[in-house]
Amino acid sequence: MTEIAFHFNVPDKLSYACRLLRKAFRSQAEVGVVGPAALLGELDRALWSFEPLEFLPHASARQAHTALAAHTRLWLAARAAEIPHQAVLVNLGDSVPEGFERFERLIEIVTPDDADRQAGRQRWKHYSDRGYEIQKHEVGA
Repeated sequence: MTEIAFHFNVPDKLSYACRLLRKAFRSQAEVGVVGPAALLGELDRALWSFEPLEFLPHASARQAHTALAAHTRLWLAARAAEIPHQAVLVNLGDSVPEGFERFERLIEIVTPDDADRQAGRQRWKHYSDRGYEIQKHEVGA
């Protein structure tokens, strides 16, 4: 069964995601990130520049069947089904990612914004109602 973790009270979703992806990359983990296209575009740009001396190789899941696939373990996709592995999925969106069940781990990132917290609560309820054990991490407490 998929391990699910919620990271609540994240002050800045993009910079937190960058740090989380850097940690995953350093530990050799394969990670897919899903969310709205505009937010994924911002994350793509942020991964190029969030650390002055560091670049995290990443790609759009549309590039999974190109030569680039051999050089990255970080994938950005609109849908979980597009991600070419089943290890870790990070959700930056408001809804439950379709197909999350095929991943070993799912990480939900939730900011203190009222709308984002409410969407996070709905996702928590979805997972809980289906019997998933959920880990809670208070980030900006």
